[in-house]
Amino acid sequence: MATLEAGMTREAAFELLAAHNKEDFHIEHGETVEQTMRYFAREFDPENEEFWGIVGLLHDLDWEEHDDEPELHTIYAAPLIEAAGGTPELVRAIQSHTSDFNPELPKPELQMEKVLFATEELTGLIGAAVVMRPSKSVMDFNVKSLKKKFKDKRFAAGVDREVITSGAEMLGWELDELFARTIEAMQSFAPDRDTFQPAG
Repeated sequence: MATLEAGMTREAAFELLAAHNKEDFHIEHGETVEQTMRYFAREFDPENEEFWGIVGLLHDLDWEEHDDEPELHTIYAAPLIEAAGGTPELVRAIQSHTSDFNPELPKPELQMEKVLFATEELTGLIGAAVVMRPSKSVMDFNVKSLKKKFKDKRFAAGVDREVITSGAEMLGWELDELFARTIEAMQSFAPDRDTFQPAG
């Protein structure tokens, strides 16, 4: 596979995220998606794990400042990323996850872009479900519990179920497989935390 260059280090990417996001919630979501992306990179594209991770970290860079304009989500982020040295492929990968909001943006093509599209909303749903559990841990969470929450449209109503479904289709996975793999991804890094923090 081709080497993907982000144009910035993980540290620089985190500084950029922190400069435009003041709520811990949004920082934690970026880190959750980063670690989820790194998990899948180790399976599908290990040479580009750092790139996958930075895409995950910065995917919602402009959301806190512009959440009232979903159709322009990631449009505002592009010049910020470019000014920090980010490459065109980094901008493209991040923008591909909002192509459902804005049809003028690139659709996911690379496996990395498809994984971001499929798992980003799903990590939010899993995070919201986990904090409702007595353990507040993803370690004892399972597909059956996730399916119940997925079907209950009132639960975490801001999570777009259609995006998750179409993301699974892009990857050629059944929903259950996407659910299981994403839970496993989140379990792989959750033990590093005292309690698992919800994604948004």
